[in-house]
Amino acid sequence: MSEAPNSSENSSKHFDELYDEIDHWEVNTGEETIHAKRMPGRFRNLKWLAASVWLVFFIGPYFRWEGRQAITFDIMGRQFHIFDITILPQDVWMLSLILLFFAILLAAVTSIAGRVYCGYFCFQTVWTDLFTWIEEKLEGKPAARRRAEKLPLSQQRLPRKILKHIIWIMIGAFTGISFTLWFGDAFEMWKAYFNNDVTMWAWGSVIVFTSFTYLFAGFMREQVCLWLCPYARIQGVMVDVDSIMPTYDFHRGEPRGRLKKGKHDADKGDCIECNQCYAVCPTGVDIRNGQQEGCITCGLCIDACDSVMDKINKPRGLVKYMSLDELNGKEQPPIYKRPRPLIYMSIMTLAAIGILYGLTHLGALELSVLHERSPLFVLQSDGSIQNKYELKILNKTHKDMKIGVRAEGHQSLTLVGADREIIAQPADTASFTVFVRIPKKELAGERESLSFKIYNLEDDKISAEYKSMFFGPRIR
Repeated sequence: MSEAPNSSENSSKHFDELYDEIDHWEVNTGEETIHAKRMPGRFRNLKWLAASVWLVFFIGPYFRWEGRQAITFDIMGRQFHIFDITILPQDVWMLSLILLFFAILLAAVTSIAGRVYCGYFCFQTVWTDLFTWIEEKLEGKPAARRRAEKLPLSQQRLPRKILKHIIWIMIGAFTGISFTLWFGDAFEMWKAYFNNDVTMWAWGSVIVFTSFTYLFAGFMREQVCLWLCPYARIQGVMVDVDSIMPTYDFHRGEPRGRLKKGKHDADKGDCIECNQCYAVCPTGVDIRNGQQEGCITCGLCIDACDSVMDKINKPRGLVKYMSLDELNGKEQPPIYKRPRPLIYMSIMTLAAIGILYGLTHLGALELSVLHERSPLFVLQSDGSIQNKYELKILNKTHKDMKIGVRAEGHQSLTLVGADREIIAQPADTASFTVFVRIPKKELAGERESLSFKIYNLEDDKISAEYKSMFFGPRIR
């Protein structure tokens, strides 16, 4: 009973410390616009390099493959073309595995290195970075923009401001149009846009993308990350004490103090209160107050701090990527000894295996066979037993295919109806009726195993097989 007061006191102390830390968090709720300073450095270069991945979004629709668009998501035709691979609704399970893979990948990366996706790859971050870069080129550095915001509209540089908004809208419109190009032939769709001959769905998509890109990247910016993005809300359960994120080394930096020319105060830490780490943060976070909800782990504060340390002849790393355990002097365990990343990677591996299996077993043809049940069989005048089958042939390619059909399973069977020309249309299912006859005296039982095989007459390596049954009368 004597330990209860101590336990309660420790718990109360813990929460007091937690609330004291939260009091120092900077969460810009939109009252003011954040004008982050741009500073060169390795993480700034890395951000631009990572952002360049989105060039695929813009140039991808123009790649051609065998006379057509290399990657097309044909929603109306219910088929996806990815180079030589055609994915139809029957293969939707593969798309589910792909979504699972990337969802778990996001969780795995977050558990290892925090919100690096937000900081380097997220379209909201990338487009905001581009918009603010244009803003700086036209309206000046952050200090000049802050001053301009306080002036009446008539005293601001309106031509430059108007030009900025025009460019923003054009980028949003180009983003929307580029999105629609993935769902049809890019060159044909451009002609249709210029001739105003596209569907209302296409125009609607362009308007939605233009509006939200202009609004989110131009005005809301970090507010999207703080209040609209669900990932920002759940990231806290994905990180732990071993996750590596931008961290201020308070052991080395505290107590802070202004640097005085010609004087060195041995009682002060390495942080000289220059506030450059805060000035460059795109979400307005002061990393010196600990990890916060607004931090997108972009590492720009590291560039800023390192540049200052270089100038005052101090070692770099006052702000750097490290874990909470590392900050407290504990050894950083390797990834393969951390349960959470291992679980994530195991799920990803299983999903990847399923995706690879699907891609390697898609095949160009798919066959299903329906046996006529009424009647189950028919006795012919020549004494043979006849079964009726409906063959459903799916051509997964983008070209017409001449199909041959054969049946196997009994040495005396005769296939009727397969001698006519069978053409399977691209990405479509065709139905054909065939009959199988076997002399009654040759039947060994009520059922005989039977298999149908279809193949491309121009390339018999492209084939598909389906196992079925042949039914006859009861043998007495």
